[in-house]
Amino acid sequence: MSMPHKDLQARIEASFAQQGLMRVIEARIASVSPGRCVIEAPFRKTMTQQQGFLHAGVLTTLADNACGYATLSLLPPGQEVLTAELKVNFLRPARGVLAIARAEVLKLGRTLTVARAEVWMRAEDGSESLCAAMQATLVPSLTG
Repeated sequence: MSMPHKDLQARIEASFAQQGLMRVIEARIASVSPGRCVIEAPFRKTMTQQQGFLHAGVLTTLADNACGYATLSLLPPGQEVLTAELKVNFLRPARGVLAIARAEVLKLGRTLTVARAEVWMRAEDGSESLCAAMQATLVPSLTG
């Protein structure tokens, strides 16, 4: 049974709004559809490491959340999702004005789901560079 897109968007947005860390890094859900999610966050100097690049922790957080919400978009209401394992490769320094995490579910299972995400940095001229790639294993959990 497929959830209408408007209902899916509202459900994901409501869950996302409960995450304090997402507010701290000023992240927002740019789009969500069944099995896919895109999360964006502006580059801020307060989120950099010592060399001035966007911190790997921010990139990982964005990718992890995008994988989680891509997975949640396929689960029925009343369920949540937790990350059980993740692997991230940092491919180049994260410079630019906007970080964009694009995730998709590779395999939805009853107990384990595998998703992947890429984190791109958008430059002022609109070009994008791939900075990180993640593969994550997620598990469903009941709310409450």
